[in-house]
Amino acid sequence: MTHYVYMLLLQNGQIYVGSSTNPQQRFKTHLAGEGSVATRRSRPIKIVYTEPHPDLTSAIRRERQLKKWSHAKKQAMADGELSKLKRLSKRRQK
Repeated sequence: MTHYVYMLLLQNGQIYVGSSTNPQQRFKTHLAGEGSVATRRSRPIKIVYTEPHPDLTSAIRRERQLKKWSHAKKQAMADGELSKLKRLSKRRQK
């Protein structure tokens, strides 16, 4: 079964990262206030990114990685700005 890592844009401007086998259904759960504490405090506006994974383990590993990223890196990923993402990653390494 395919698992997905997804990012949601929240009303407060933050980007929420999660994982699910069905991101669209999970989004509806977040909208209903039954998702996470973060999405109950600030409701999601839309899904800005999804990434398929072959299994739960790899999806959770990637979710944990993305949750550590800065807002700027998450936004670059969501916008598909890979060159900006690379610049932000290099800046952090210095």
